[in-house]
Amino acid sequence: LFHPSACDPFAPANATLHPPASNNHLPPAHLPSAHPSRSARDSHQQKTTASVRNKSSTPAAAANKKAKQQQADMASKIVSSNPDLIKVKSANVSYSASGEEMTSTYTYHNTSVTVDSDNTMHIQPTEVQYQFKTDLRVPRVGTLLVGWGGNNGSTVTGGIIANREKMTWQDRTGERTANYFGSVTQATTLRMGVDAKGNDVYVPFNKVLPMVNPNDIVVGGWDISKQNLAQAMRRAQVFEPDLVRQLTPHMEAMVPLPGLYYADFIAANQADRADNVLPGDDKQAHLDEIRRNIRDFKAANKLDTVVVLWTANTERFADIVPGVNDTADNLLAAITRSHDEVSPSTVYAVASILEGCAFINGSPQNTCVPGLVELAERERVYIGGDDFKSGQTKMKSVLVDFLVNAGIKPKSICSYNHLGNNDGKNLSAPSQFRSKEISKSNVVDDMVASNRVLYEEGEHPDHVVVIKYVPAVGDSKRAMDEYSNEIFMGGTNTIALHNTCEDSLLASPLIIDLVILTELMQRITWKTADMERFETFHSVCSILSYLLKAPLVPQGAPVVNALFKQRAAIENLLRACLGLAPENHMGLEHRAFHSEACATPPNH
Repeated sequence: LFHPSACDPFAPANATLHPPASNNHLPPAHLPSAHPSRSARDSHQQKTTASVRNKSSTPAAAANKKAKQQQADMASKIVSSNPDLIKVKSANVSYSASGEEMTSTYTYHNTSVTVDSDNTMHIQPTEVQYQFKTDLRVPRVGTLLVGWGGNNGSTVTGGIIANREKMTWQDRTGERTANYFGSVTQATTLRMGVDAKGNDVYVPFNKVLPMVNPNDIVVGGWDISKQNLAQAMRRAQVFEPDLVRQLTPHMEAMVPLPGLYYADFIAANQADRADNVLPGDDKQAHLDEIRRNIRDFKAANKLDTVVVLWTANTERFADIVPGVNDTADNLLAAITRSHDEVSPSTVYAVASILEGCAFINGSPQNTCVPGLVELAERERVYIGGDDFKSGQTKMKSVLVDFLVNAGIKPKSICSYNHLGNNDGKNLSAPSQFRSKEISKSNVVDDMVASNRVLYEEGEHPDHVVVIKYVPAVGDSKRAMDEYSNEIFMGGTNTIALHNTCEDSLLASPLIIDLVILTELMQRITWKTADMERFETFHSVCSILSYLLKAPLVPQGAPVVNALFKQRAAIENLLRACLGLAPENHMGLEHRAFHSEACATPPNH
């Protein structure tokens, strides 16, 4: 069904993949002082040539040659492009006269399913027409990190500086160069369509719509420790010494603002770090000071947008108390009364919302209590959470999705972790561990519930999570998992994984992505035919689920943990803003058989 006139408008018709030129120049061999005679050398060369000839004629060599040709053919079907600008040529897309806005018309297709009394399922296709308006102007963005002096805070700050300054450094394997590997927005690509030759065309994720360059993000924040960021970086022991040396002059003057310290919410073993805290126990005064900090940071750096992100210690779960944190008004009144069940993270979140700044919770506690969600909805400000998804849980959301969709039944999942950074120290306290256990354990729920062939109603795999504090391993967390699965005819399949997670090096790109995607969402609005004006998306920014262990979703919405579905949701929303259909991977232009294109009719 492929026709050149239907080729994707994004790629030039003559786009091809140019493999890098090979370098066949080898250093000269160091010959011994007594050189062999010419006849000996000629004899050796003849033997070598014959040997090569014989090897090249073996079946293994032929198979290897065929495999290389197949790889070359595959490469010719993939074109990577890095355009400065993407413009859509379609009746469904229009641009403002100034070029500052793009409006797309998008038909959202779904299916409605009902089951009648005789157990007959009726499926009816549905469609709703949306309009999406995207502000193409990229603002000046800053982020305020709660826990700026922790491992994540110092690592993400150092990483941005290293990339901005194009730093290189030496480790024991050689020279290293700053990059944003591990970032979805900076280090992945999206397929945009096909070119005139039928080749798939991929572009960098951050070129699909205009996005903030992470090098331009201004970073600040709070911490209960008064160490400057250079000291915090050395304490974290994440970066190589040569890189630490280069970063130190850039980070010495960065000192966190005093943070909130309510001893009841984090482990007692954190008390020795708490030398930089806001005084007193008046939570309303604390809220007012945090709001002032946000305003001052925004003004001092001439920022258009600020995203506040919690990357501090895991707190215990807050009790949901009627009259305290169940509604927006009750929560604000509880802060005024300095109620015991108002956590530090909730105070930061309330301050952010009241200042019109998005708030992201990167730890597992229930920061976003019902009253906070209602406040965000009322103020039309984005919130997201909970808990960065960087290592073991990300692997789990991939593997369980694969197993269940392959018809293999996970019966038990046993997950063990040990780590030696301050996060591990804090999690050694039972209340803080419980918060983490909850966020890690729920990750398979939707995948299990989707397959009632494998699982009865209410049935669930045994799922155990263990976390231990082992100071010697530092930030290099060890994660070990055993999956016991039921297979064909009552058989058992066991999968054991060992994952060494460089904790902060995996989490820091997620922080960058969360800031970039949250800011982008603030520039996208939508409407349907029955709406008079464009609106923002729901305040609970569930599109961020790909980056978070326990995704926060609007009330009544399904929780999706399967990683590929989460990624597809982001990708297809970006495509909708361009007026493009969702990526479906059907590949009909290659799979659909056309008999007229066949020189010889098939033999039946």
